[in-house]
Amino acid sequence: MKKLSSQALLWLEIIIKERFGHPLKLQYSECNWLTIGLEGTNKLVSFDCLDDVFLQSFSDFKCEVWKASREGFCAPIYDVLPAPSSRALSDPLIEFVDKGALVHYDILGLTYWMLSRLEEVGRTDLDSHSRFPAVSSHAFKNNYLERPIVDEWLNILGKIIERVWPHLSLKQHQFCTHLSHDVDSPSLYAFKPWSTIGRMMIGDILKRHDFRAFATAPYVKLATRNQLHPIDPYNTFDWLMDLSEENGLKSAFYFICGQTDKMYDSDYTPEHPVIRKLLRRIYNRGHEIGLHPSYSTFNRPELIKKEAERLFQVCAEENIEQSQWGGRMHYLRWEQPTTLRAWDDAGMSYDTTMGYADRVGFRCGTCFEYPAFDPVKNKLLKLRIRPLIAMECTVIDDCYMGLGTGEQALVKFCNLKDVCRLVNGEFTLLWHNSQFLSQLKRELYRDVLAC
Repeated sequence: MKKLSSQALLWLEIIIKERFGHPLKLQYSECNWLTIGLEGTNKLVSFDCLDDVFLQSFSDFKCEVWKASREGFCAPIYDVLPAPSSRALSDPLIEFVDKGALVHYDILGLTYWMLSRLEEVGRTDLDSHSRFPAVSSHAFKNNYLERPIVDEWLNILGKIIERVWPHLSLKQHQFCTHLSHDVDSPSLYAFKPWSTIGRMMIGDILKRHDFRAFATAPYVKLATRNQLHPIDPYNTFDWLMDLSEENGLKSAFYFICGQTDKMYDSDYTPEHPVIRKLLRRIYNRGHEIGLHPSYSTFNRPELIKKEAERLFQVCAEENIEQSQWGGRMHYLRWEQPTTLRAWDDAGMSYDTTMGYADRVGFRCGTCFEYPAFDPVKNKLLKLRIRPLIAMECTVIDDCYMGLGTGEQALVKFCNLKDVCRLVNGEFTLLWHNSQFLSQLKRELYRDVLAC
């Protein structure tokens, strides 16, 4: 039987302490069960059906189901919980004995496998942007991607802990929303060369018959000198901050600080006077600035570090100081654990890339922020992971889920938000500043914040 490393056990102890608020001890027993113990007591929560599948980069195995109410438990979302497993579940699944509890399902193995993203290590079934897609994941194949499966099972584990140690008062969490905006293009016109502006103007006349856009393009290009022009269609920054403040929230804006692919990267630099002024405005209003590494950096750690240092330098020159620095990879490109290590080595506080581009949901099986772990080097990192639950393009665009900007899209966003709320977790939403060209998108965004 394979075992989790001592570092992996330490990492899981930290996750358990963050979730439940108490320092519980994980260790293997003489009979190779994994146990949870509490100092000063002789009772244990023991897991006797450890599953080797959770120590592999593998997606093609079974998913059982377990009905919580059948054993006297009240599940946080639905009564029936998905239970990824290579074996049939025991009946009963949970037994309370004199020495504590016996759990015949590997909850901690599942937690390790999902949160470490071991499933993605070394995978070759990637999409055109070299991303591990949702459709290749065990969660999508077994229809639980839109459920925070780790949070659901940890909720059950919390109830077990309360019955084994009834004097413990477990930590209570509060639901919150994290808003973030990848600044792929801060301006529709200002940073583009005149040759591109000319092509856009021809398209406005001949294809789109949009005379207003035809006139706006050269005017905004010429008028943008020290700050973004108010009529620039991509200049939604103050509007976004206004909405966040109205809802008691903060927005995080992630800026590209390099160009490694002319086709996919933006055309601005962080040193430009317009961007400097934008950074100051965001900071002065109490919102957050972060990093959005360029397209081809995801497997080149030295470039992520270089771009992070460039952002830090510009912000220092503008007297911008933050207690934490986070961000997200461009196009959600990620290679596990290469990109993970790169963020950690660059001195970043958190990363919030971990959502799929092709489907919304819970890539990591959780909607809680947690400490990062390198499953290849078996190493606990300083970086924290803030899972991405939904990106607007994923829901709206035809190339992904294609739900448009109407009722279907709103229901999808709000259902995900409600699921996060049911486990007292964190709903992390990405909406690009450049994705508000229609009034319908603005109304949808308002409605998502309000639901």
